[in-house]
Parts: sequence; structure tokens; C-alpha cells
Amino acid sequence: MSPKTPDEQSTVDRRRFPADPWRLVETRYSSEDLGVTETMFSVANGYLGMRGNVEEGRESHAHGTFVNGFHETWPIRHAEDAYGFAKVGQTIVNVPDTKVIRLYVDDEPLLLPVADLLEYERSLDLRDGILRRELLWRTPSGKRVRVRSDRMVSFVERHLAVMTFEVTLLDAAAPVAISSQILNRQDGEDEYHVPSAALGEGFDPRKAEDFTGRVLQPRGHWGDDERLVLSYRCTDSGMTLAVAADDRLETENAWDVRTQVEEDLAKHVFRIRAEPGRPVRLTKTVAYHTSRGVPPRELVDRCRRTLDRVADGELEELYADQRAWLDAFWERSDVEVGGQQEIQQAVRWNLFQLAQATARAEGSGVPAKGLTGSGYGGHYFWDTEIYVLPFLTYTSPRFARNALRVRYHMLDAARRRATELSQRGALFPWRTINGEEASAYYAAGTAQYHIDADISYALMQYVVATDDTDFLRREGVDVLVETARLWVDLGFWRANGDHSFHIHGVTGPDEYTTVVNDNLFTNVMARFNLRAAARVVDALRDRFPEDHARLVEQLGLEPSEPVAWARAAERMAVPFADEIGIHPQDSHFLEREIWDVGRTPPDRRPLLLHYHPLVIYRFQVLKQADVVAALVLQGNHFTPEQKLADFEYYDPLTTGDSTLSGVVQSIVAAEVGYQELALEYFRSSLYVDLANLHGNAADGVHVASAGGSWGAVAFGFGGTRDHDGDLTFDPRLPSGWDSLTFRITWKGSRLRVTVLPSSLELVAETGEGATVGVRGERVTVRSGEPVTVPLDGQGPVRAGRPGLRALSGNRREDGTLITAIVPHP
Repeated sequence: MSPKTPDEQSTVDRRRFPADPWRLVETRYSSEDLGVTETMFSVANGYLGMRGNVEEGRESHAHGTFVNGFHETWPIRHAEDAYGFAKVGQTIVNVPDTKVIRLYVDDEPLLLPVADLLEYERSLDLRDGILRRELLWRTPSGKRVRVRSDRMVSFVERHLAVMTFEVTLLDAAAPVAISSQILNRQDGEDEYHVPSAALGEGFDPRKAEDFTGRVLQPRGHWGDDERLVLSYRCTDSGMTLAVAADDRLETENAWDVRTQVEEDLAKHVFRIRAEPGRPVRLTKTVAYHTSRGVPPRELVDRCRRTLDRVADGELEELYADQRAWLDAFWERSDVEVGGQQEIQQAVRWNLFQLAQATARAEGSGVPAKGLTGSGYGGHYFWDTEIYVLPFLTYTSPRFARNALRVRYHMLDAARRRATELSQRGALFPWRTINGEEASAYYAAGTAQYHIDADISYALMQYVVATDDTDFLRREGVDVLVETARLWVDLGFWRANGDHSFHIHGVTGPDEYTTVVNDNLFTNVMARFNLRAAARVVDALRDRFPEDHARLVEQLGLEPSEPVAWARAAERMAVPFADEIGIHPQDSHFLEREIWDVGRTPPDRRPLLLHYHPLVIYRFQVLKQADVVAALVLQGNHFTPEQKLADFEYYDPLTTGDSTLSGVVQSIVAAEVGYQELALEYFRSSLYVDLANLHGNAADGVHVASAGGSWGAVAFGFGGTRDHDGDLTFDPRLPSGWDSLTFRITWKGSRLRVTVLPSSLELVAETGEGATVGVRGERVTVRSGEPVTVPLDGQGPVRAGRPGLRALSGNRREDGTLITAIVPHP
């Protein structure tokens, strides 16, 4: 499915999904978009995630329960193998499902697709993180039954999830049965034998790989009338898992329970002689523990301890702890959009997804889909560092530190990968779970060496914003040193009049242009990486000699290395085409003809699903903004005139086939004056899942797009920049917005930033305050002393959008004409 047009963007059925500033609400059940709603109503905490499948569990697009980092490995079989190709794939495992709670009244099952539902509402409350559902069901015999359920994955108790299921007969007595289950869907089958709807979909490289053999090998199963336990070991990765569930029934009705425990299924079946007006309430607490190799019996003990710890407490205490955790999250993270209720709801939903993907991910990375689906196999990409970590760094620095430490612990694997590619230093994997490269297509995978610079950029952004020199000295500097070594070894010097440093044979962020020379994004980010490494090493030598001595001893650091890094950075080749006045994406980019994106039929997009890669690679056409991304991250090295020229050239060439693209396009469009276009790109990122704009929201939340939405607010409309350790603001409030408020945590102080049509207001909510720049003026913000800075407008304003006609007809340096065409299918 191609991305939707601007007229279709952010189209949400507001009768079914009404705008609510703090809740995502569904007022009518539908089977037509189960995959999307399963994603939208997922609950997670960064370690454990549960898709929004209905409790009854029969009809679904794709059932899913995931534990971050818990994966199976499998051999990558290349059609034509070669030295250094990735050999072992990694895919997140669908762990045993504890969401299943089935209801029978008069022996008739509640099945939502055919049920006579007199009332229905499902909601995800962003203030307490609880998924609630309430419905009124009229059974085939005419009895009305009220059903209420809650589902929560705890932010406080990392391994814990809590569910409740309450049934009340309203008219007459009836036998009621409730079946509470743990079901291994990865390998087993339930009694319905209903396949996932996702299995019938066609080829899409963004989806997870399917396994051909059994994944979870049973290692134990046990149960009594209160607790159920299953444990497993992955066949090839050797990872281990245990899951346990406690079921507690409360009712004034007479009841009994039967227990069944098998290798792939464990369940309690409660049989109740229910009377009208007497509720039946089931509380189900579940615990998941995983390991890279600890015996399953040890994990069972951990599950027992988790459940025992909460068994004697009240459910309301767990709910209160969850609410308190989220209150603190919103205090430091909330974005308030004045006069835009629909956008307000969407912004908060996206921020909540970032919390769900990162909060308790300690020791693991941030999967591209979080824990809301199996898309991209649960892998970690550059998405984390460039699109998610800025939000974490400026609102929840501890979460950012945890994510960066994951990369540090992958350093040995990155060193091995560099050696495989005949390089010094470290090369981080393009996509991975366990630290090893899992990208089977090197041209759009391993060749994206910029991952090294992306990690180093995020690392330094965090250190500068937090002054966390402890992390930098003990761990971060190792990453900087090894990535800098990679760049000076990968690149080479060319004495062509300017004695410049070049990097060849790489792929930038734009995966529609691969294995090129002097990709601009790669070069300017590598330049940042090299400079940062040289400066940090020099600073350690002068200020922390013991830490410097450790580098010399453990990493074999030579005195000449920082000098070489600084020299390569100073003379880094940055392509520029004088005849057109723009920065070419790479040294040969302008030699290609232009792909006429506007005339490409919608049914031929995204291009990667309809054209051979070689066809795409021959044209000037972008999957995602590449040079434009460099204008955001390294904007202090480009003039305003260059930014405008580059944006106007590349915007018509960018297909938007990547959900990452709209974010940086929005930020730069706002900066150079295309303010309506900036808002359009922002909405396309904000609603990519809520409106299913790319047709693949069923695979899970686009976490990077969610993070980028915050970036579009803070960096685009808020005009925030943090170049060279200087925090500045140059806002661009969109037309029609009454105000915009967001938070930035800077060197221990949390600043509340409010953009109004004629002023910028700054308040230090915590800490001592800070000195920042506002359109060239230095402003000091002190605790308890709000500062208002008058604004003369919201920057330049340019109508419409850049057009392709401005590009077609340009001449290259050799005088040949650039033309625009659409390849024949």
C-alpha cells in the first residue's frame, strides 16, 4: 500500500475514535482493521509488551506478546554467498500468551464478531496506562451480560502484567464459565485452530521472518488451582523463558475451578452458578522472566518471587503506583498544543508509545516496533539514536543512558564486525538484537556505516545535555575512539588540489541510493564523530589522566591518533555543485536522471515493493530525506541559503516511502519558511499509525516516527537547537495553533518552553535554570522567575511546496540536461 496523499492524511473516523486529550477511545468494535487496532491498543513497558488482542482470543490479525531482546536465531541462506555476509538471523519470539480469558454464558461463547453488542467501549488511558473495555452483551437466549476488563503492563514492576475480567448478569441466572489461559502460540495451537490473518499477506521486507521449526522447547509445566507455570528454552539461540500466572476469583456466587496444564497450554476453568446482580471478578497477575542462558527452573523461581511479592497487596496499590509513575513521566515530557484537540490526542499517544518502548528496556535496545508487533523482527536500528534518543535525552535522561549503554556492551561484537570487513576500530550492526549483524542485504544494510556516527552523535548529545562525564569517561569514550578509528581507516586522502579526505563505498540514510562515494550525510556525521573523539580524548588527557591512561592501556591508544582524527575531520570532503547551487547527496548523484515522483501511479508505491532495486538505484529518487537530515543534525555547518536550496531540490525527489522522512522534512520546512508544508509533514508523522498512513500499522507502532513527532515539535515548531553545547530557540508556531508548550531538560534543569504568536515564555520548573539563546539574544532563566521574550513573527513564510519543474532542465557540470521520467513497470 502506498503512503496516503495529503488529503487523506490524519483521516480518523471520529465517530468511532472520538478526540480525547488523554485517552484513545474506540466506541464500536470492527473486524475490518484488527491489525491496526491491535497495535493502537497495545500496552508495554519497554521489557514486556502485549498487543491489543481481545481477551476472548479467537479472531485476530496477529496475536502477540513480546519480551524485549528475547529472540531465536536462524541461518541466513544467501542465494549467492560471499565472505563477510551476515550469517545468522535474529527474530523476536512471540512468547506464551497470557491475555486469553474466555467467557461462556449458558455454554455460549462471547465472540465479538457475531455477538449482539448493545454497548461497547474500549479505551487506553494515557494517564494511568490501563487498557479498559466495557460492553453489554445480549446472549442468544436474550440475557444481558455486563463485561468489564482491564489490562496493564506495569512500569513499576518490570516483569509484571495485571488483568481483570468482571462479569455481571443483569436479567436472569445462568451458568457462567471463565477460562483463563497461558497459550504458547509460537508453536502450539488453541482449540479453534484459527490461523493469523497476517500469515496470508504477501511479501514485505519490513515484516518479521517466519520460523520453519519449533522455537520454544518445553522445559517444565506445573499448576495448581491458583497458579500456572510454563518454561522453555529456544531451540537455537539457547535463550530461556518462564511465565507464571495467578488467578484469583471473587464473587458471592457458588463456583469451582478445574486446572489443566500441558506443555503448550495451561488454564484455569472457573465454573460459576451466577445470579443476576452478583458480579464475578477475576484478577490475573502474570510474570515473565527471560535470560540468555540461565536454567529455566531459576526463571520459574523468579516468576514466583514476582507474583508472591504482589499477591498480598491490593490491586489498587498497583494501579496507584502506575499512575504515579506516569504522572512523573508527563510532568517532564508532556507537549501541550493549544486549540488543537485532535492533534493534542495524537501527540500524547505518540509520546506514550515512546514510554512503552523505552522505559524498562534496561539492558536491551529499542526495537523499531517497540513491543507492539513483530515488524522488522524486533531489531534495533539507527532509529533509536537519531529519532528516539533526543526525546529521551531531553525528557528522561536515565532512559537515554540505558539505551547508550546497550551500544557500549555491543562494542566487542562491533569490533569483530569491523575486522570481518577488513577495517580497524568498530562497525556497529545495521540491524541487530544480540549485537551481531542480522541484515542480509548488505547494500541497504551493512553499507550504512553512518550507524557509527549516529551512535556517537547521540552519545555526545546526551553527555552535553546532562554533563554526565562519568558515563563518558568510563564507557562512552571507548565508543568514540573505536568509531573514529573506523572512519580514518575506511576513508582515504586525495591530493586533488585541496588535499581532502574521502569515504567511498557506503550507503546513506536514503536506501534508494546505495554503495556510493562521499555520501554527504555520512561524511558530515563522520566529521562530527572524528572531532568529538579527538576533543574528548584530549580533554581526558588534560583533566582526567587516569581515564586517559586506561585508554592507552586497554585500547592501545597512540598519541598520533587524535591528531589524525582531527585532521581528517578538518579536510572531510563535502560535495557541493556550484552549477546548481546545492549539496549533491553523493559525488555521483547528479549524474542520474530524475524519477518523477508526482507522476508515479499510487499503486506502484512504495517503490521498493514494485521495482527491482537496480531500477531504483539508477535515478535521483529518495526513500527518505538524506541531505535534509544532515541539515537538521549538523545545521550549524550550513548557511540559511544552502538549507533553502537543498530543501527545495530534494523535497520533490523524496517519496516518503519511509516513515522516518516526514520528520526531518517538517523540521527543515519550518526553518526555511514552508510552514504549511511543515505542518503537513508533521501530521503525516503524527498519524502514521493512528490513521495507518503506510498501510502497515498492523506490524506494530513506528517508534521512530513517534520519537520524530516530538522532534518535529521541539526542533521544528519550537526551533530548538543544541549545536556545540549551546541551547537556542528560534520558534515557528504553526498557523491556527494558539500556543505550543514542551519541556527540555538541560544540565539538570527542566525548562518549560511556551511558544505564543508574539512571544516565547521560558520557565525553570526544576533545577537552577540555564542561559539560552533566543534568536541571537542571550536569555538567563532562573528558578521561579518566568521570562518572556517578544517575537517578531514566526520566521519566513513561503507558500506552497517546491516543485519538480524547478529541477528538470538543470544542467550538470558537464553541460548535459537533467530530465524527469517514470520508469515503465
